[in-house]
Amino acid sequence: MRGAAGPLASRKPLVALMTAQAMSIAGTRFSTVAIPWYVLTTTNDPVLTGMVALVEMLPLVIARALGGPLIDRLGARTVSLLCDPVSIVVVALIPLLGSWNLLSLPALFAIVGVLGALRGPSDQAKYSLTPDVAAAAGMPLERATGIGGAVERLGSVAGAAVAGTLVVLFGAPMTLAFTAAALAVAVGCMAFGIPATPRPPRSQHPQAFRGYRDDLAAGWRFLSNDPVLVGITMMLAVTNLLDQAYVSVLVPVWAQHSGYGAQGVGVVLAVFAGFSFIGSATAAALADKLPRLMVFGVAFFLMGLPRFLALGLNLPTVTLFSVLAISGLASGFLSPVLGAVLFERTPADLRGRVTSLNAALCWSGIPFGGIIGGAMVATIGLTPALLVAGVTYAGATMLAFGRRRFRDFAAGAPLTDAEPVPPLSDV
Repeated sequence: MRGAAGPLASRKPLVALMTAQAMSIAGTRFSTVAIPWYVLTTTNDPVLTGMVALVEMLPLVIARALGGPLIDRLGARTVSLLCDPVSIVVVALIPLLGSWNLLSLPALFAIVGVLGALRGPSDQAKYSLTPDVAAAAGMPLERATGIGGAVERLGSVAGAAVAGTLVVLFGAPMTLAFTAAALAVAVGCMAFGIPATPRPPRSQHPQAFRGYRDDLAAGWRFLSNDPVLVGITMMLAVTNLLDQAYVSVLVPVWAQHSGYGAQGVGVVLAVFAGFSFIGSATAAALADKLPRLMVFGVAFFLMGLPRFLALGLNLPTVTLFSVLAISGLASGFLSPVLGAVLFERTPADLRGRVTSLNAALCWSGIPFGGIIGGAMVATIGLTPALLVAGVTYAGATMLAFGRRRFRDFAAGAPLTDAEPVPPLSDV
């Protein structure tokens, strides 16, 4: 990839990766809207609606953490091409069983759990290719991660905008056929757009590849010794939990109570994701020139509390959409900063493990977000649940800034060559 000749050839892997990510995210957004809506309308139980998110996300987080050594050993492209075709077959079972009237909740939960276990390493493998395709295109890392963030938002807004309509037209189970189709396009992009590469280099840290347990331990040792990455991880673990409660329970229950229905869920998510795409596209052009710490703090605050308050206070539609637009715009500036910091501070031969562990820890609360959201709605009601979640979100975004060493975040100095991994025998 690094030796590609000519500007067009060098950009092909970047285009292929971004397209694969967009299609994968759009397909995931179809299921994010369709599956909770199916459970909610079938059972009218917000706790069960949250449970389906737990069943998907817990295997995803575990598989994401454990898949890091495989990404480093087999290569990211290979892992993606192993997981995605199986995901297509598994997700196709939902519309198939639905057409035969055999889609029980236990069957749905089992399928969703398998999908989560496959999605974890596959998504992480695609993400870990970003520095390679950026180098091949001769592009600054902030810009590449910014483009990745913009593509993620584009896939999300397109998926959310279409998902509600698909549910209305075809029903929730049949909507998952479109998820399978989107994944098939992603597989084609990965197979034909990104060339096979040699296994990741081992020269920087010769002890990094030993037994599977030692591989995981090496990634954990590196991640836990970096105060910036620890601060980011702690913050995202809390905010991602609350985001999951918002998407999987709080927004669907709000849409049901307000009479907007499944299309209301899609519109709320689409407005936020659409303006997030605009923010990401802007950040992709400017990210390497912006003050990282200030952007990080302001963007995180604006993307969190306001959108929870907007739903909880039953604001007029125009005001609601204005708040969602501002929050979405702010969120778009986060991916370039977070992605660049993570990749800059991680050695290439540990990239799969460190980024996988980081992602798994950041997502560790997500499996429980739906359950917590459902429990809050069931016990204190929708409006108090939204207000409590929003205030907690704002508090979590400010915690890391109290740690002095977290401010190294602003410098952006790579640590990848300066700190070798300690001997694994001490782990």
